[in-house]
Amino acid sequence: MSEHRAAARHQTLRTGIVEFNNGTGSLISVPCTIRDVSGTGARLQLNSSLWVAEQFTLVFSSGLRKDCRVAWRKGRLIGSAFAEGYASPDEQAVMMTADEQSRHRLGIGARVKATRETRGYTEVQLAERIGVTPAFLALAENGEADIPLYQLMHIADLLMVGLDGLVAGPPPEDVDAA
Repeated sequence: MSEHRAAARHQTLRTGIVEFNNGTGSLISVPCTIRDVSGTGARLQLNSSLWVAEQFTLVFSSGLRKDCRVAWRKGRLIGSAFAEGYASPDEQAVMMTADEQSRHRLGIGARVKATRETRGYTEVQLAERIGVTPAFLALAENGEADIPLYQLMHIADLLMVGLDGLVAGPPPEDVDAA
């Protein structure tokens, strides 16, 4: 499964606009429903997905514009991948509500904790190795604090897992999907 398809999706059901060049130099703007988003892309619903260009710009209601490419099509749905890869934390904040961001943080923290425990590290040991306090790591594992990307990369290396698995992997069994 590709990193884009594995990314944790957060249901949004917001309106947006798909903009693309129709090949004759005209810019086409089509309304869509943004069904869900992740740090790597979005799932869009349109009246028809067949005539949307392979490269397009997704315009969120906030005005955020993300260049995308079509990852897959199925009926009225399009799976889009952000052209630049991962969206920045600021962009994700615009794309997701505070509740969606909280669920995303909780998922990351739970995956870090589950992987840490599987690899036999204590909170204190992992905190020492990544240069944070055990209290911060406990907050992060409970979804109450954001773990900076550079620290997530270090954690992934120490625990011998892919970064995408920590950020967007399947949620551990004991995480409340509320």
